[in-house]
Amino acid sequence: MSDAELVLRSTRVITPEGTRAAAVTVSAGTITAVLPYDTEIPAGARLVDVGDDALLPGLVDTHVHVNDPGRTEWEGFWTATRAAAAGGITTLVDMPLNSLPPTTTVEHLRIKRDVARDKAHIDVGFWGGALPGNVKDLRPLHDAGVFGFKAFLSPSGVDEFPHLDQEQLARSLAEIAGFGGLLIVHAEDPHHLAAAPQHGGPRYADFLASRPRDAEDTAIAALIAHARRLDARVHVLHLSSSDALPLIRAARADGVRITVETCPHYLTLTAEEVPDGASEFKCCPPIREAANQDLLWAALADGTIDCVVTDHSPSTADLKTADFATAWGGISGLQLSLSAVWTEARRRGHTLDDVVRWMSARTAALVGLDARKGAIAPGRDADFAVLAPEETFTVDPAGLQHRNRVTAYAGRTLHGVVRSTWLRGERIVADGEFTPPKGTLLDRP
Repeated sequence: MSDAELVLRSTRVITPEGTRAAAVTVSAGTITAVLPYDTEIPAGARLVDVGDDALLPGLVDTHVHVNDPGRTEWEGFWTATRAAAAGGITTLVDMPLNSLPPTTTVEHLRIKRDVARDKAHIDVGFWGGALPGNVKDLRPLHDAGVFGFKAFLSPSGVDEFPHLDQEQLARSLAEIAGFGGLLIVHAEDPHHLAAAPQHGGPRYADFLASRPRDAEDTAIAALIAHARRLDARVHVLHLSSSDALPLIRAARADGVRITVETCPHYLTLTAEEVPDGASEFKCCPPIREAANQDLLWAALADGTIDCVVTDHSPSTADLKTADFATAWGGISGLQLSLSAVWTEARRRGHTLDDVVRWMSARTAALVGLDARKGAIAPGRDADFAVLAPEETFTVDPAGLQHRNRVTAYAGRTLHGVVRSTWLRGERIVADGEFTPPKGTLLDRP
């Protein structure tokens, strides 16, 4: 305590042992102790008392499309990391596609890191990509520090990032398993998608029918079979189909090393409320019905679904046409993810401890950062979000930090106002005011 440079005090500190009144001491950007609330503050330490606002560990978002370089008119590291910081996120891991070039070779990784280095308001890591024909690049990318490898099992939406067929998936996964890596998968089966009715047009019901649940279920079953055979570690991205949950539970019971994420939009938005022509709600796989959403929440509660991430996938407004078949599929969610999830979680009887587990602790563990991130505990980075959980706000797109302020949450009233965000003991945003970028680029531990 005597060497503490900073003490943050709150009546509600979210710790791994639960929520309690505490004083958190920080030295050299690292949490040194979590002490009783009324601990005497040492001479020379700066005290920040946030009162009854909740002190959370900074969120860790492991699924973000920054699109930089190459499609920076869609987003970019400067705006993405500002939006993340405004929403209480202190670490993100950038997806390998939608940037040009995609992160599929060591040289492409170097290009992306060079672009990100001076623009990151928060800490940033990188996924590599697994494409047809780049098996030889996977180990070098792993050795260069990527956190794992993203693959699609159906068309990705961009020509430079083609999907893997089942034979290519097996080859890539065997290579990745050989060096103990992680494969993260967009799991929709292309044959089921091709067989589904493809009407196009503005009706959301038609779009939903074009991305059926069985496309997810079949792809996940095939992924499980490969992972079981190879004893490989795999992760299912953005699960939307509750029908796949029994497959995942059974695989886990059999010892298959599979983890699963879902997203705020699947937990807070429902197909029944999507207006026709409102392609700000379009994503793949799609937002499904309310009954499906209830089962996703139950799977979060019982641990079948491990974590919640944004899958932030923005575009320019002109690509969000009224035709669901041709509109860009992706939802912007970085700045609003914590508030959106907390709003629905509290309505369903969950606590901030649950939200922190899903959006910080387990995401940090997924990418091996749990020795540094994801908890308010000694030895972890002093990354914090200060949240007023009971306060509400109405989403005004003009107040978002995203480069393109198209949002499915416009006009919604959400609980949870992020007062400030801290990175390694420095306040990087408070009441809409940002410091210059202080983020670092992260390698896989």
